[in-house]
Amino acid sequence: MDLTNQIVELLRKTATQLPEDITIGLQEAYQKETNSTGKEILNNILTNLEKAKSESKPICQDTGIPIFYIKRPKNITEEELTRDIIKATNIATEQVPLRPNAVDCISGENKGNVPIIHFKESNEPNKLMIKLILKGGGSENISGIYKLPNQKLNAHRNLQGVKKCIIDSIFQAQGKGCPPYIVGVAVGSCIEEVAHNSKQQLLRKIDDKNITPILEILEKKTLNELNKLNIGPLGLGGNSTCLGVKITSSISHPASYFVGISISCWALRKGTLKLSEEVKS
Repeated sequence: MDLTNQIVELLRKTATQLPEDITIGLQEAYQKETNSTGKEILNNILTNLEKAKSESKPICQDTGIPIFYIKRPKNITEEELTRDIIKATNIATEQVPLRPNAVDCISGENKGNVPIIHFKESNEPNKLMIKLILKGGGSENISGIYKLPNQKLNAHRNLQGVKKCIIDSIFQAQGKGCPPYIVGVAVGSCIEEVAHNSKQQLLRKIDDKNITPILEILEKKTLNELNKLNIGPLGLGGNSTCLGVKITSSISHPASYFVGISISCWALRKGTLKLSEEVKS
């Protein structure tokens, strides 16, 4: 079984078309924006989206480093999927095209074959799900991790402290990373866990509801406060600073309380490939 062609198409579609929830979010932001400059920027963004889709060209020159989240059945190995993903990424880099962003940190060489792949075994036989995020470097640079308590922010180990961290991260960004943003947040006791989980929150639809009611309330309150910062589209002012805030939590250690914040630019490029009967042995 070879999934190369399907994964190439997933990469192409993700790079050239925003998902419906993000497009609708941008359209609604345009309708609500009261700042003339902000409104013009949002109009340009929406025009760019139409052109990118009709011409099948990347929405943004920075196509990021592909990040794959995979749920696989037992009858498909990680080795098989890794092989197909690397092959597909190489083809898509040439054909879409994707910008060859991945260079060695020491040598500066582009060695290829480096999409980031996270695997999880599915409980459902013969069902494979591949989720993809293409996230640019600008928004990655303003993402980060906070440790609570934080004396500078007067933030404690509670949800109010979490909100202060989120607001501070967006305030400190000062328009870098191409707002309006989508913000993924994870609270927990392990740095690697909150980094991973906060980015996965970006896979949620911006109009969905959190399954934890208290976090749903926190998401809405934080979003409302972020849009009062007057950072606006591309940081040039307005009330469309953020399209959505998505928060999850896990266990915490008595001595450790971390808040991971993954910020996406307005061009949150995410896609999903689902296969069922085709993946039978």
